[in-house]
Amino acid sequence: MALLLEKLRDKACEEGFASLGVTSVDAATKAGPRLRRYLAAGRHGDMEWMAATAKRRESVSVLWPEARSVIMLAHSYAQNIDPLARLAAKNTGVISIYALGRDYHDVVKGKLKRLAAWFARESGAQVKVFVDTAPLMEKPLAEAAGLGWQGRHTNLVSRQLGSWFFLGSILTDAVLPVDEPEADHCGSCRACLDICPTRAFPAPYQLDARRCISYLTIEHKGHIDREFRAPMGNRIYGCDDCLAVCPWNKFAAEAREAKLKAHDDLIAPKLADLARLDDTAFRARFSGSPIKRTGRDRFVRNVLIAIGNSADRSLAAEAERLLTDASPLVRAMAVWALGRLAPAARLTQLRDKHLPKEKDAAVRSEWQNA
Repeated sequence: MALLLEKLRDKACEEGFASLGVTSVDAATKAGPRLRRYLAAGRHGDMEWMAATAKRRESVSVLWPEARSVIMLAHSYAQNIDPLARLAAKNTGVISIYALGRDYHDVVKGKLKRLAAWFARESGAQVKVFVDTAPLMEKPLAEAAGLGWQGRHTNLVSRQLGSWFFLGSILTDAVLPVDEPEADHCGSCRACLDICPTRAFPAPYQLDARRCISYLTIEHKGHIDREFRAPMGNRIYGCDDCLAVCPWNKFAAEAREAKLKAHDDLIAPKLADLARLDDTAFRARFSGSPIKRTGRDRFVRNVLIAIGNSADRSLAAEAERLLTDASPLVRAMAVWALGRLAPAARLTQLRDKHLPKEKDAAVRSEWQNA
């Protein structure tokens, strides 16, 4: 089986994976108590699926009783782009590096399926593949498999890949030799903690998703609290700050996979263009992108926050046009943006026109505070 595993590593390299490690099915059980504390503190926000699947996350065996080994793989998505430099162009939006190309779920899962199928043929073993969609403790499992360590920002860090890589997993009923876990190499560095615009890290190795811009712009379904809007700047989908400052990124080479390369129109899209997207146009523009999963209303909500932070008065017209949008998420942030961009006299005119007709309590509150 050791020889077959070496051949599997070669096959993984041919598919574009940067590293492969093996661990046991019970390697993540120590992460269970951490998960329970995280959920009890409510730090998962409105990601109810985390609580609903908590029991299955604590053990691979609950997910698949026949599993005996976990094969973890890392796939780079590093780009030749400075994520922090894009924050300076306030009339454009910043989309997280991982979402600038094709949806990684599809790209990486296709590679995993081919790899797992080869292994199943050669070994006669059963296999199952997962990419970020099953209740698996992927980061603890990857750490146990030697792919990296969970850094102070709670993401996985690799000495070879920095912070820019996706994880994929193959479960199998074959008993495989396991790799040594990776040690923590963060040292005394706290760059990732200090750069966070919303102070989402209560302590090293702890994340409060409710304060995280990635959570707020992607997962959060409701209105974004006022205290987080200005710190969001022009980040409209995700946030890379804590990843971008990691010193280990200096060893990360640009990803080779063409499907994960950044699309030119997503590197610095104009906020005015994005604000004009209706549902049909949104779906067409982000077809094949992970951004599509968020939906048009939440995405335009984020765009309007960026418009409000732009200090560009010419963008007030885009916010004004959206005051009658069907979505209260959009209307509320249109009001907030106008409160920061529109002249006082114009804001009063708009308030007198729209507030008496507004039925949504959150939007009414925005008008009253604008």
